[in-house]
Amino acid sequence: MKIAMIAGSNRQNASSTKLCRYIGKLLQEQGCEVTLYDLYERPLPFYNPDLEYEDANLKLLKSTVMAADAVVLATPEYHGTLSGVLKNALDFLGFDYFDGKVVLSVSSAGGAVAVSSLTHLQTVVRNVHGINCPEWISIGGEARRFSADGMPEDEKTRQRIDRVLGYFLQMSRTFRKSTV
Repeated sequence: MKIAMIAGSNRQNASSTKLCRYIGKLLQEQGCEVTLYDLYERPLPFYNPDLEYEDANLKLLKSTVMAADAVVLATPEYHGTLSGVLKNALDFLGFDYFDGKVVLSVSSAGGAVAVSSLTHLQTVVRNVHGINCPEWISIGGEARRFSADGMPEDEKTRQRIDRVLGYFLQMSRTFRKSTV
């Protein structure tokens, strides 16, 4: 199964991107082909529906998500919502990229949890006809600490991630079989 991941932070060492890399590693261990698109490393132009774009980063983003069977979207929580760079990236994508695909929403917040950004992200996914995974991953506070090898230091966080990923993969495989 092909999984596209979009790390939606414009900070170099963002905990949401670290979380994405950890999730990607776990998905690869489950036999998935994972492609991580990091918006910090590959920034996009500002979306304008009146323009035609010849941007290499945008072409890569579009081909990555189009080829995926399922998608993981990760964001920091900025002012109670998803990051502007992730929203900008999603504005370039539409129904064709998400229709019938299961989407896992992931967030990292400076406070205890990132419920607002995840709720807003799921609204966007619903509006582009993606299928929201009813479980999500939210880390905050002490849970945002990662070891040198990229693993969350908090055991309960690792357990939650494992449980949610199992559910996400099961759901993605089910929907993939029914639409192929």
